[in-house]
Amino acid sequence: MLRLKGERYLPHEYMYKLLLSGVLEEHYEIDLKDSWMYAAAEKNLPIVCPGWEDSTMGNIFASYVLKGELKASTMKSGIEYMTFLADWYTDNSENGIGFFQIGGGIAGDFPICVVPMLYQDMERTDTPFWSYFCQISDSTTSYGSYSGAVPNEKITWGKLDINTPKFIIESDATIVAPLIFAYLLDM
Repeated sequence: MLRLKGERYLPHEYMYKLLLSGVLEEHYEIDLKDSWMYAAAEKNLPIVCPGWEDSTMGNIFASYVLKGELKASTMKSGIEYMTFLADWYTDNSENGIGFFQIGGGIAGDFPICVVPMLYQDMERTDTPFWSYFCQISDSTTSYGSYSGAVPNEKITWGKLDINTPKFIIESDATIVAPLIFAYLLDM
């Protein structure tokens, strides 16, 4: 069993620790060479999953808190996710960072807001825009829709530049994302 001794992590960091520790190896259903999550863990890629509490993982975590086996403070909060992302973006955006959004709603709006937050709220006017934007969603995007605004609306909010390359893939992300990741990992 993985013991963390009072340490606190973001949800993706816990998943990375679990995967890289091998404690779940007997339960793997695929070869690790075919796992995008394992590849992300090996590269320590940031995966921002705001609102994770509204998920199966969040429900299971809450059940352990209710049973008294974990403390809610074990998992870092959404605000800590934004500060993590702000620091990561600041440290890595010099050569450009693209934004790959899977799904709509909070999954896309939360992390893409790091740029206007740094530029407007932190007054870091040298903050670069995202260098590209790609969204996979099975819902049609529209102005103000739950699935997310069309890319041009993101320009008015300071999330994207007028010249940012923008792509929308309207399909099932559970099919399309693994195909894109498999292609990229084989490059």
